[in-house]
Amino acid sequence: MPVGAPRRYVVVHKPRGYVTSRRDPEGRPVVADLLPAELGSLFPVGRLDLDAEGLVLLTDDGALANRLLHPRYEVSRVYEVEVEGRVGAADLPTWRRGVTLLDGPAIPRAVRILDGAERSTRLLLTFAEGRNHEVKRYCQALGHPVRRLRRVAFGPLQLGRLRPGQWRELTVSEEKSLGGLWSRGGSLPPSEG
Repeated sequence: MPVGAPRRYVVVHKPRGYVTSRRDPEGRPVVADLLPAELGSLFPVGRLDLDAEGLVLLTDDGALANRLLHPRYEVSRVYEVEVEGRVGAADLPTWRRGVTLLDGPAIPRAVRILDGAERSTRLLLTFAEGRNHEVKRYCQALGHPVRRLRRVAFGPLQLGRLRPGQWRELTVSEEKSLGGLWSRGGSLPPSEG
């Protein structure tokens, strides 16, 4: 990228069955396949499992990506999760307390029940880091394996009405929100360019 050229920031709704990468040695579809070539070479910030869907940020701004992903900055990731079994209001203190996984404690910032039935419950879970399979392992440790997982927010970015496979460039307001996080000692550097 030429010095002084504006950076690109794109949000995509990754469908299930896509790899969060620019290319895959096994030939599976990748999120980069969802973008037109004229956007240039953008890379995904973080990962979502093959069987997960939702918001993925793609950019050519390495400094921003590193800041967003570093655990020190505790950038929120919000997931809508359908788990097996019934989770009721009485269970929420246990869910909010968190669990200890093999790689350390997993303590959500927030847990909210969206709806439930006898065989499954939909929850909104917010975590401050994106460890490998953290949400799935956390739910499994609490006795409720994940049936479906969708990331609906990443920092100030919202999935909104994007449908699986759709993408959009960040709005001016979203770019300012990212810059605002940086100036408050948060996670993002100002955009170069």
